[in-house]
Amino acid sequence: MFHRTGPAAYKNSLENIIKLDGFYSNPHKNFKSIHVAGTNGKGSVSHMLAAVLQKAGYKTGLYTSPHLKDFRERIRVNGKMIPMDEVVDWVSRYKTMNKIWNIEPSFFELTVALAFDYFSKQKVDIAIVEVGLGGRLDSTNIISPEISVITNIGFDHTDLLGNTLKKIAIEKAGIIKPEVPVVIGTTQVETKHVFLNAAKKAGSLVYFADQEISVVYSLVDLDGKQVVAIEKRGKKIFPQLKLDLQGFYQRKNLSAVLKVFELMQEMGWQISENDIYNGLANISKSTGLKGRWQVIGNNPLIVCDTGHNQEGIIEVVAQIEQTPFKNLHFVFGLVSDKESEKILGLLPQNATYYFTKANLPRALDDKILAEKAARFGLKGNSYPVVSEAFMAAKNNSQKNDLIVVGGSTFVVAEIL
Repeated sequence: MFHRTGPAAYKNSLENIIKLDGFYSNPHKNFKSIHVAGTNGKGSVSHMLAAVLQKAGYKTGLYTSPHLKDFRERIRVNGKMIPMDEVVDWVSRYKTMNKIWNIEPSFFELTVALAFDYFSKQKVDIAIVEVGLGGRLDSTNIISPEISVITNIGFDHTDLLGNTLKKIAIEKAGIIKPEVPVVIGTTQVETKHVFLNAAKKAGSLVYFADQEISVVYSLVDLDGKQVVAIEKRGKKIFPQLKLDLQGFYQRKNLSAVLKVFELMQEMGWQISENDIYNGLANISKSTGLKGRWQVIGNNPLIVCDTGHNQEGIIEVVAQIEQTPFKNLHFVFGLVSDKESEKILGLLPQNATYYFTKANLPRALDDKILAEKAARFGLKGNSYPVVSEAFMAAKNNSQKNDLIVVGGSTFVVAEIL
Protein backbone atom coordinates (compact mmCIF):
# COMPACT_ATOMS: atom_id res chain seq x y z
CA MET A 1 0.00 0.00 0.00
CA PHE A 2 2.99 2.31 0.54
CA HIS A 3 3.67 2.24 -3.16
CA ARG A 4 5.96 5.18 -3.80
CA THR A 5 9.30 3.50 -4.31
CA GLY A 6 12.45 4.17 -6.31
CA PRO A 7 12.95 7.62 -7.89
CA ALA A 8 9.28 8.58 -7.45
CA ALA A 9 9.75 8.51 -3.68
CA TYR A 10 12.84 10.72 -3.61
CA LYS A 11 12.15 14.18 -2.21
CA ASN A 12 14.10 17.32 -1.37
CA SER A 13 13.34 17.27 2.33
CA LEU A 14 13.72 15.13 5.47
CA GLU A 15 10.40 16.48 6.77
CA ASN A 16 8.49 13.19 6.66
CA ILE A 17 11.12 11.08 8.43
CA ILE A 18 11.62 13.79 11.08
CA LYS A 19 7.85 13.78 11.74
CA LEU A 20 7.67 9.97 11.75
CA ASP A 21 10.65 9.63 14.05
CA GLY A 22 9.16 12.26 16.34
CA PHE A 23 5.87 10.37 16.59
CA TYR A 24 7.84 7.43 18.00
CA SER A 25 9.71 9.67 20.49
CA ASN A 26 12.89 9.96 18.39
CA PRO A 27 14.14 6.37 18.80
CA HIS A 28 17.26 7.10 16.73
CA LYS A 29 18.67 8.96 19.75
CA ASN A 30 18.60 5.81 21.88
CA PHE A 31 21.44 3.90 20.18
CA LYS A 32 24.88 4.56 18.77
CA SER A 33 25.40 4.08 15.04
CA ILE A 34 27.75 3.99 12.07
CA HIS A 35 26.43 5.57 8.85
CA VAL A 36 27.53 4.04 5.52
CA ALA A 37 27.09 5.74 2.14
CA GLY A 38 28.66 5.30 -1.30
CA THR A 39 27.83 4.24 -4.84
CA ASN A 40 29.09 0.66 -4.56
CA GLY A 41 30.13 -1.51 -1.65
CA LYS A 42 28.09 0.15 1.07
CA GLY A 43 25.99 -2.97 1.64
CA SER A 44 29.04 -5.23 1.88
CA VAL A 45 30.82 -2.77 4.18
CA SER A 46 27.75 -2.58 6.41
CA HIS A 47 27.56 -6.36 6.72
CA MET A 48 31.31 -6.63 7.39
CA LEU A 49 31.09 -4.07 10.20
CA ALA A 50 28.06 -5.78 11.73
CA ALA A 51 29.66 -9.25 11.58
CA VAL A 52 32.74 -8.13 13.52
CA LEU A 53 30.80 -6.11 16.10
CA GLN A 54 28.59 -9.14 16.73
CA LYS A 55 31.69 -11.29 17.30
CA ALA A 56 32.97 -8.60 19.68
CA GLY A 57 29.86 -9.15 21.83
CA TYR A 58 27.93 -6.01 20.96
CA LYS A 59 24.20 -6.23 20.34
CA THR A 60 24.23 -4.98 16.76
CA GLY A 61 21.44 -3.59 14.61
CA LEU A 62 21.84 -3.68 10.82
CA TYR A 63 19.71 -1.64 8.43
CA THR A 64 20.27 -2.23 4.70
CA SER A 65 18.38 -2.02 1.42
CA PRO A 66 17.05 -3.35 -0.84
CA HIS A 67 16.10 -6.85 0.28
CA LEU A 68 16.46 -9.88 -1.97
CA LYS A 69 13.98 -12.49 -0.76
CA ASP A 70 12.23 -11.17 2.35
CA PHE A 71 11.43 -7.58 3.36
CA ARG A 72 12.69 -8.37 6.86
CA GLU A 73 16.27 -8.74 5.57
CA ARG A 74 16.45 -4.95 5.78
CA ILE A 75 16.18 -4.89 9.58
CA ARG A 76 18.30 -7.26 11.67
CA VAL A 77 19.58 -7.51 15.22
CA ASN A 78 22.61 -9.78 15.69
CA GLY A 79 21.92 -11.19 12.24
CA LYS A 80 18.32 -12.18 12.97
CA MET A 81 15.60 -10.59 10.87
CA ILE A 82 12.87 -8.56 12.55
CA PRO A 83 10.00 -10.97 13.39
CA MET A 84 6.93 -10.93 11.13
CA ASP A 85 4.66 -10.07 14.07
CA GLU A 86 6.71 -6.96 14.82
CA VAL A 87 6.27 -5.70 11.26
CA VAL A 88 2.53 -6.47 11.18
CA ASP A 89 1.89 -4.85 14.58
CA TRP A 90 3.94 -1.76 13.74
CA VAL A 91 2.17 -1.18 10.42
CA SER A 92 -1.24 -1.71 12.07
CA ARG A 93 -0.43 0.85 14.76
CA TYR A 94 0.92 3.24 12.15
CA LYS A 95 -2.28 3.04 10.09
CA THR A 96 -4.39 3.81 13.15
CA MET A 97 -2.22 6.71 14.28
CA ASN A 98 -1.83 8.22 10.83
CA LYS A 99 -5.51 9.08 10.75
CA ILE A 100 -4.45 11.82 13.14
CA TRP A 101 -1.01 12.56 11.63
CA ASN A 102 -2.19 12.52 8.02
CA ILE A 103 1.21 12.34 6.32
CA GLU A 104 2.06 10.39 3.17
CA PRO A 105 5.45 8.76 3.68
CA SER A 106 7.18 6.64 1.08
CA PHE A 107 7.90 2.94 1.51
CA PHE A 108 11.52 3.77 2.39
CA GLU A 109 10.63 6.44 4.95
CA LEU A 110 8.31 4.06 6.76
CA THR A 111 10.91 1.31 6.71
CA VAL A 112 13.55 3.57 8.24
CA ALA A 113 11.11 4.65 10.97
CA LEU A 114 10.26 1.00 11.67
CA ALA A 115 13.97 0.07 11.84
CA PHE A 116 14.91 2.85 14.25
CA ASP A 117 11.93 2.09 16.49
CA TYR A 118 12.83 -1.61 16.53
CA PHE A 119 16.52 -0.97 17.28
CA SER A 120 15.51 1.27 20.16
CA LYS A 121 13.11 -1.33 21.61
CA GLN A 122 15.76 -4.02 21.27
CA LYS A 123 18.26 -1.77 23.09
CA VAL A 124 21.01 -2.39 20.58
CA ASP A 125 24.51 -1.22 21.54
CA ILE A 126 25.14 0.03 18.01
CA ALA A 127 23.39 0.00 14.63
CA ILE A 128 25.06 -0.09 11.23
CA VAL A 129 22.85 2.06 9.01
CA GLU A 130 23.23 1.92 5.23
CA VAL A 131 22.13 4.92 3.20
CA GLY A 132 19.39 4.12 0.68
CA LEU A 133 20.08 6.70 -2.02
CA GLY A 134 22.50 9.63 -2.01
CA GLY A 135 23.08 10.81 1.52
CA ARG A 136 22.11 14.42 2.22
CA LEU A 137 18.38 13.85 1.67
CA ASP A 138 18.26 10.15 2.53
CA SER A 139 15.80 9.22 5.26
CA THR A 140 18.57 7.64 7.33
CA ASN A 141 20.34 11.01 7.58
CA ILE A 142 18.80 12.01 10.90
CA ILE A 143 21.30 9.96 12.92
CA SER A 144 24.45 11.35 14.55
CA PRO A 145 26.84 8.43 14.15
CA GLU A 146 30.11 7.52 15.82
CA ILE A 147 31.73 7.40 12.37
CA SER A 148 30.53 8.23 8.85
CA VAL A 149 31.73 6.02 5.98
CA ILE A 150 31.65 6.82 2.25
CA THR A 151 32.89 3.87 0.20
CA ASN A 152 33.34 5.44 -3.26
CA ILE A 153 31.66 7.64 -5.85
CA GLY A 154 30.40 6.40 -9.20
CA PHE A 155 27.66 7.11 -11.72
CA ASP A 156 24.33 5.88 -10.41
CA HIS A 157 20.95 7.62 -9.98
CA THR A 158 22.38 10.53 -11.99
CA ASP A 159 18.86 11.86 -12.63
CA LEU A 160 18.53 12.53 -8.90
CA LEU A 161 22.07 13.04 -7.63
CA GLY A 162 23.73 14.84 -10.53
CA ASN A 163 25.58 13.95 -13.71
CA THR A 164 29.14 14.53 -12.51
CA LEU A 165 31.18 12.75 -9.85
CA LYS A 166 31.58 16.05 -8.01
CA LYS A 167 27.80 16.63 -7.80
CA ILE A 168 27.21 13.04 -6.65
CA ALA A 169 29.98 13.39 -4.05
CA ILE A 170 28.34 16.54 -2.66
CA GLU A 171 25.14 14.55 -2.05
CA LYS A 172 27.04 11.67 -0.40
CA ALA A 173 29.07 14.13 1.70
CA GLY A 174 25.76 15.26 3.18
CA ILE A 175 26.09 12.50 5.79
CA ILE A 176 29.20 14.15 7.30
CA LYS A 177 28.21 15.44 10.75
CA PRO A 178 29.90 18.03 12.99
CA GLU A 179 32.99 16.61 14.72
CA VAL A 180 32.20 13.05 13.58
CA PRO A 181 35.17 11.36 11.87
CA VAL A 182 34.60 10.26 8.28
CA VAL A 183 36.28 7.36 6.49
CA ILE A 184 36.51 7.49 2.68
CA GLY A 185 37.07 4.07 1.12
CA THR A 186 38.42 5.06 -2.31
CA THR A 187 40.45 8.20 -3.05
CA GLN A 188 39.35 9.78 -6.32
CA VAL A 189 40.83 12.91 -7.86
CA GLU A 190 37.40 14.27 -8.86
CA THR A 191 35.89 13.95 -5.38
CA LYS A 192 38.70 14.19 -2.81
CA HIS A 193 38.37 17.97 -2.41
CA VAL A 194 34.59 17.66 -1.91
CA PHE A 195 35.11 15.47 1.17
CA LEU A 196 37.99 17.57 2.48
CA ASN A 197 35.88 20.74 2.23
CA ALA A 198 32.79 19.14 3.79
CA ALA A 199 34.84 17.70 6.67
CA LYS A 200 36.58 21.04 7.25
CA LYS A 201 33.22 22.86 7.46
CA ALA A 202 31.95 20.26 9.93
CA GLY A 203 35.12 20.28 12.00
CA SER A 204 35.51 16.57 11.32
CA LEU A 205 38.64 14.52 10.74
CA VAL A 206 38.67 12.75 7.38
CA TYR A 207 40.59 9.55 6.61
CA PHE A 208 41.21 8.16 3.12
CA ALA A 209 41.43 4.49 4.01
CA ASP A 210 43.06 3.27 0.80
CA GLN A 211 45.94 5.71 1.34
CA GLU A 212 46.75 3.98 4.63
CA ILE A 213 45.61 0.37 4.20
CA SER A 214 45.90 -1.59 0.98
CA VAL A 215 44.88 -5.12 0.07
CA VAL A 216 47.78 -6.24 -2.08
CA TYR A 217 46.27 -9.48 -3.39
CA SER A 218 43.99 -12.36 -2.42
CA LEU A 219 43.78 -16.09 -3.04
CA VAL A 220 40.81 -18.41 -2.72
CA ASP A 221 41.52 -21.33 -0.37
CA LEU A 222 40.05 -24.83 -0.45
CA ASP A 223 37.01 -23.91 1.66
CA GLY A 224 36.06 -21.11 -0.76
CA LYS A 225 37.20 -18.18 1.37
CA GLN A 226 39.43 -15.37 0.18
CA VAL A 227 42.79 -15.16 1.96
CA VAL A 228 43.90 -11.55 1.72
CA ALA A 229 47.34 -9.95 2.00
CA ILE A 230 47.08 -6.52 3.66
CA GLU A 231 49.63 -3.77 4.17
CA LYS A 232 49.50 -0.59 6.21
CA ARG A 233 52.01 1.96 4.96
CA GLY A 234 54.14 -0.84 3.54
CA LYS A 235 54.01 -3.08 6.63
CA LYS A 236 52.08 -6.36 6.59
CA ILE A 237 49.09 -6.53 8.94
CA PHE A 238 46.43 -9.17 9.66
CA PRO A 239 48.36 -12.12 8.15
CA GLN A 240 46.15 -14.86 6.66
CA LEU A 241 42.97 -12.83 7.16
CA LYS A 242 40.04 -14.62 5.51
CA LEU A 243 36.83 -13.31 3.95
CA ASP A 244 33.91 -15.62 3.29
CA LEU A 245 32.86 -13.30 0.44
CA GLN A 246 34.34 -14.43 -2.89
CA GLY A 247 34.02 -11.21 -4.88
CA PHE A 248 37.48 -9.84 -5.62
CA TYR A 249 36.03 -6.31 -5.37
CA GLN A 250 35.65 -6.88 -1.61
CA ARG A 251 39.37 -6.04 -1.35
CA LYS A 252 38.45 -2.39 -1.95
CA ASN A 253 35.81 -2.48 0.78
CA LEU A 254 38.16 -4.05 3.31
CA SER A 255 40.41 -0.98 3.62
CA ALA A 256 37.50 1.15 4.84
CA VAL A 257 36.28 -1.55 7.22
CA LEU A 258 39.68 -1.99 8.88
CA LYS A 259 40.11 1.79 9.23
CA VAL A 260 36.71 2.05 10.94
CA PHE A 261 37.73 -0.57 13.50
CA GLU A 262 41.03 1.20 14.10
CA LEU A 263 39.12 4.39 14.91
CA MET A 264 36.58 2.56 17.06
CA GLN A 265 39.38 0.96 19.09
CA GLU A 266 40.83 4.43 19.66
CA MET A 267 37.39 5.57 20.85
CA GLY A 268 37.30 2.78 23.44
CA TRP A 269 35.25 0.12 21.71
CA GLN A 270 36.43 -3.34 22.75
CA ILE A 271 37.20 -4.99 19.41
CA SER A 272 40.05 -7.50 19.40
CA GLU A 273 42.12 -8.73 16.48
CA ASN A 274 40.48 -12.12 17.03
CA ASP A 275 37.02 -10.53 16.67
CA ILE A 276 38.09 -9.06 13.30
CA TYR A 277 39.43 -12.42 12.09
CA ASN A 278 36.33 -14.36 13.20
CA GLY A 279 33.86 -11.75 12.03
CA LEU A 280 35.25 -11.34 8.52
CA ALA A 281 35.55 -15.10 8.02
CA ASN A 282 31.83 -15.55 8.75
CA ILE A 283 30.03 -12.52 7.31
CA SER A 284 27.31 -14.36 5.37
CA LYS A 285 26.61 -16.74 8.25
CA SER A 286 26.51 -13.94 10.85
CA THR A 287 24.54 -11.31 8.94
CA GLY A 288 22.75 -13.10 6.08
CA LEU A 289 24.52 -11.24 3.26
CA LYS A 290 23.58 -12.61 -0.17
CA GLY A 291 24.09 -11.80 -3.84
CA ARG A 292 27.75 -10.72 -3.86
CA TRP A 293 29.50 -13.08 -6.27
CA GLN A 294 27.47 -15.79 -4.55
CA VAL A 295 28.00 -19.34 -5.79
CA ILE A 296 24.62 -21.07 -5.96
CA GLY A 297 25.55 -24.12 -8.04
CA ASN A 298 28.40 -26.22 -9.40
CA ASN A 299 28.93 -28.26 -12.59
CA PRO A 300 28.23 -25.83 -14.19
CA LEU A 301 29.43 -23.10 -11.84
CA ILE A 302 26.47 -20.77 -11.19
CA VAL A 303 27.12 -17.34 -9.69
CA CYS A 304 24.85 -14.38 -8.97
CA ASP A 305 25.90 -10.81 -8.31
CA THR A 306 23.85 -7.68 -7.64
CA GLY A 307 26.29 -5.29 -9.37
CA HIS A 308 23.95 -3.04 -11.37
CA ASN A 309 25.71 0.20 -12.32
CA GLN A 310 28.77 0.93 -14.45
CA GLU A 311 31.32 0.49 -11.67
CA GLY A 312 29.58 -2.63 -10.35
CA ILE A 313 29.41 -4.25 -13.78
CA ILE A 314 33.11 -3.50 -14.38
CA GLU A 315 33.96 -5.45 -11.22
CA VAL A 316 31.72 -8.38 -12.18
CA VAL A 317 33.22 -8.57 -15.67
CA ALA A 318 36.74 -8.44 -14.18
CA GLN A 319 35.96 -11.44 -12.00
CA ILE A 320 34.41 -13.33 -14.91
CA GLU A 321 37.68 -12.83 -16.80
CA GLN A 322 39.60 -14.39 -13.88
CA THR A 323 37.25 -17.38 -13.60
CA PRO A 324 38.02 -20.51 -15.67
CA PHE A 325 35.16 -21.76 -17.86
CA LYS A 326 34.50 -23.35 -21.24
CA ASN A 327 31.42 -21.33 -22.24
CA LEU A 328 29.85 -18.28 -20.58
CA HIS A 329 26.09 -17.93 -20.12
CA PHE A 330 24.70 -14.64 -18.78
CA VAL A 331 21.15 -14.28 -17.41
CA PHE A 332 20.76 -10.53 -17.59
CA GLY A 333 18.11 -7.88 -16.85
CA LEU A 334 18.05 -4.16 -16.09
CA VAL A 335 15.69 -1.63 -14.57
CA SER A 336 14.51 1.07 -16.96
CA ASP A 337 16.02 3.99 -15.01
CA LYS A 338 19.60 2.77 -15.57
CA GLU A 339 21.75 4.11 -18.42
CA SER A 340 21.53 0.81 -20.27
CA GLU A 341 23.83 1.74 -23.16
CA LYS A 342 26.74 2.53 -20.85
CA ILE A 343 26.27 -0.79 -19.04
CA LEU A 344 25.76 -2.92 -22.16
CA GLY A 345 28.98 -1.56 -23.65
CA LEU A 346 30.92 -3.08 -20.74
CA LEU A 347 29.63 -6.65 -21.07
CA PRO A 348 31.70 -9.50 -22.57
CA GLN A 349 30.84 -10.46 -26.15
CA ASN A 350 32.02 -14.06 -25.75
CA ALA A 351 28.81 -15.07 -23.96
CA THR A 352 25.35 -16.41 -24.70
CA TYR A 353 22.82 -14.01 -23.19
CA TYR A 354 19.40 -14.73 -21.74
CA PHE A 355 17.79 -11.29 -21.61
CA THR A 356 14.97 -11.11 -19.10
CA LYS A 357 12.66 -8.85 -17.12
CA ALA A 358 12.25 -8.89 -13.35
CA ASN A 359 8.71 -8.87 -12.04
CA LEU A 360 8.38 -5.18 -11.19
CA PRO A 361 7.08 -2.10 -13.06
CA ARG A 362 10.52 -0.43 -13.27
CA ALA A 363 12.10 -3.40 -15.07
CA LEU A 364 13.23 -2.87 -18.67
CA ASP A 365 11.28 -5.01 -21.14
CA ASP A 366 13.28 -8.09 -22.15
CA LYS A 367 12.70 -7.60 -25.90
CA ILE A 368 13.78 -3.95 -25.75
CA LEU A 369 16.85 -5.00 -23.75
CA ALA A 370 17.74 -7.65 -26.35
CA GLU A 371 17.41 -5.10 -29.16
CA LYS A 372 19.67 -2.62 -27.37
CA ALA A 373 22.20 -5.34 -26.55
CA ALA A 374 22.40 -6.47 -30.19
CA ARG A 375 23.85 -3.06 -31.06
CA PHE A 376 26.79 -3.92 -28.83
CA GLY A 377 27.35 -7.34 -30.38
CA LEU A 378 25.71 -9.21 -27.51
CA LYS A 379 23.85 -12.30 -28.74
CA GLY A 380 21.01 -14.20 -27.11
CA ASN A 381 17.27 -14.67 -26.75
CA SER A 382 14.75 -12.81 -24.61
CA TYR A 383 12.60 -14.32 -21.88
CA PRO A 384 9.73 -12.43 -20.21
CA VAL A 385 10.16 -14.34 -16.92
CA VAL A 386 13.44 -14.60 -14.99
CA SER A 387 12.96 -18.26 -14.07
CA GLU A 388 12.48 -19.16 -17.75
CA ALA A 389 15.74 -17.42 -18.66
CA PHE A 390 17.54 -19.20 -15.85
CA MET A 391 16.21 -22.63 -16.83
CA ALA A 392 17.21 -22.00 -20.47
CA ALA A 393 20.75 -21.14 -19.36
CA LYS A 394 20.98 -24.30 -17.26
CA ASN A 395 19.60 -26.47 -20.07
CA ASN A 396 22.13 -25.05 -22.53
CA SER A 397 25.14 -25.46 -20.23
CA GLN A 398 27.73 -28.16 -19.78
CA LYS A 399 29.53 -28.99 -16.52
CA ASN A 400 32.62 -26.86 -17.31
CA ASP A 401 30.58 -23.77 -18.21
CA LEU A 402 29.90 -20.63 -16.15
CA ILE A 403 26.41 -19.16 -15.62
CA VAL A 404 26.26 -15.60 -14.26
CA VAL A 405 22.99 -14.06 -13.08
CA GLY A 406 22.92 -10.28 -12.74
CA GLY A 407 22.42 -6.81 -14.14
CA SER A 408 19.72 -6.01 -11.60
CA THR A 409 19.28 -6.70 -7.90
CA PHE A 410 15.73 -7.77 -8.70
CA VAL A 411 16.83 -10.42 -11.22
CA VAL A 412 19.17 -11.88 -8.60
CA ALA A 413 16.38 -11.76 -6.02
CA GLU A 414 14.07 -13.86 -8.17
CA ILE A 415 16.72 -16.53 -8.71
CA LEU A 416 17.60 -16.71 -5.03
